[in-house]
Amino acid sequence: MRTEIETLAEFDAHVAAHGSLRGCVLQALDLSERQAVLVRVDVHNALLLGCRLPTALADVLTRRGASVFPRLPAVPFDAYRAGLYTADELYRGLEDGYPGTPDGATYAWTLSPAARWLDASLARALHDHSIGDALAEVAPEPAAGVGIMGGHALARGSADYAAAARLAWHLTGRGRRVITGGGPGAMEAANLGAALAGDLDDLAAACAALGRAPGFADGVEPWARAALEVRDRWNCSRPSLGVPTWFYGHEPPNVFATHIAKYFDNALREDVLLSLCGGGIVFLRGAAGTVQEIFQAATRDYYARDAADLRPLVLVGVDYWTDVLPAWPLLATLSRDRLMAGHVYLVEDVEQALAVLT
Repeated sequence: MRTEIETLAEFDAHVAAHGSLRGCVLQALDLSERQAVLVRVDVHNALLLGCRLPTALADVLTRRGASVFPRLPAVPFDAYRAGLYTADELYRGLEDGYPGTPDGATYAWTLSPAARWLDASLARALHDHSIGDALAEVAPEPAAGVGIMGGHALARGSADYAAAARLAWHLTGRGRRVITGGGPGAMEAANLGAALAGDLDDLAAACAALGRAPGFADGVEPWARAALEVRDRWNCSRPSLGVPTWFYGHEPPNVFATHIAKYFDNALREDVLLSLCGGGIVFLRGAAGTVQEIFQAATRDYYARDAADLRPLVLVGVDYWTDVLPAWPLLATLSRDRLMAGHVYLVEDVEQALAVLT
């Protein structure tokens, strides 16, 4: 078994307890002040991922049996990060404009020619691997994870936004962990409802306050600042997960997810997002991305060999999913004579969706 060491405190404790780093994984640590320790302890089969240390010491460690993966300085992100993101980290420097924040700068980089170079694609893959590793440490038990999917265009201040927030509030209160795509619109509403620890009156007041900055089309800065003010004014501390992507970087991440697993690879992100929702998935009104998620989730249930592998899939909005975007007729046809037949639902509102899930 490998021991993962992600902080200097963990480094010091492990060396004190074992006198060795043999077989350990050291991730994104600044080891400049630990050189004396590194040259004397056993480092055979140790793995150093993106740690800060002198080149000469890296050569010594390699000769003594360690594998040293160097930092990649030409990218605006840490390819070896040890944990998930927070909203405060992604929006750091927002007062000087969104493009200068880590989130905005990284998205701009993805659109540049440099992002298509071979070392850049390697950096993206290493980053997403690190996010997956960090996510495994905080992911809920499969049956506890409930996904709420829906469109990014759902406006703050609308009745549907408030309804999505209430659904997530109730689910979290019943011990479920709400998981979303981490973006704006329906995703933000769900992360807000999941995070807010007050009562429904507090949630209504928070939704109303957000309604003064209904969308991000007129500027990410006022949209994000309004959300940060709401988050800090109300107690938005209950845990929820957002899984956004820089593939859709024009959709900024919402600030209410307490844990943010942001990926570059959208295909990987979608697979991870849906796999975490073992307790069921609710699909609110959306467009192409939500339709993709409906059928990607349905494919897993379609081929399930055991009812224990199934989770309820709940489409909210009878007219919408029957006539506007007729995903329901196809989903119902696919489920006919399959194990999944009793696990797909079309309901009118979020109250009925909550009843299905609980």
